Amino acid sequence: MKNKWLILRRTSQLGLLALFLAGPLAGVWLVKGSLASSVTLEVLPLSDPYVVLQGLLAGHAMAASALLGAGIAAAFYALAGGRLYCSWSCPVNLVTDAAAWLRRPLGLRAEVSLPRAARTWLLGATLVLAAALGAIVWEWVNPVTLLHRGLVFGLGLAWAVVLAVFLLDLLVAPRAWCGHLCPVGAFYALLGAGALLRVSARAASRCDDCLDCYRVCPEPQVITPALKGGASPLILAGACSNCGRCIDVCRQDVFRFTHRFDRRRD
Repeated sequence: MKNKWLILRRTSQLGLLALFLAGPLAGVWLVKGSLASSVTLEVLPLSDPYVVLQGLLAGHAMAASALLGAGIAAAFYALAGGRLYCSWSCPVNLVTDAAAWLRRPLGLRAEVSLPRAARTWLLGATLVLAAALGAIVWEWVNPVTLLHRGLVFGLGLAWAVVLAVFLLDLLVAPRAWCGHLCPVGAFYALLGAGALLRVSARAASRCDDCLDCYRVCPEPQVITPALKGGASPLILAGACSNCGRCIDVCRQDVFRFTHRFDRRRD
């Protein structure tokens, strides 16, 4: 199926968003809360481990359900790939993908060089600020949280922040937010560094150097070691978001999903 993984990602992102919004907008409370903290069917607690970590550093007394929910989420993303959150769950990915898509028809090529390490520094800053100020500072400006609030409560500062992320990716640099600045992505990259689910360039010998995979990948630097004769055909970098874009666009069927112990080459 053409664009199979894109369709599945969009179904996941929009489906999760619909579940969270069905309660406040339609009175159907299958899930209560947000991506930061939620309860599904009054039984399953899920919490963002990054938010819970900030809460603990801030000195907050975290409920047992929040700690359990963070443990469940952390275990899942540690196994499946931390940045799976970014490409399959985070609704802001819809915003940044729209900006990346618009850059091409609009002919926007100019970009500012941003260091990818900036997101790691920002991650550290949010944790230091939480400990220093006794507050989960990141949630004041988190585009994910603000997007949820904007959809439920309407226009306001929330939409201004989301618009700023969109314009950043459209006018300043492609993938500027997710690829270079977002501390959430940095956290989940660290969490999923040893994940089982991996993309493999198993059929790298068939590569015709069309560069389509590099053009669509939000983290193109992770492809080269696997594709160009590295020790392993696996994309092992924690920054890989397991989005499946490279699989969708490769006409030579070079890439596929597998596990981190599958080092076969075709």
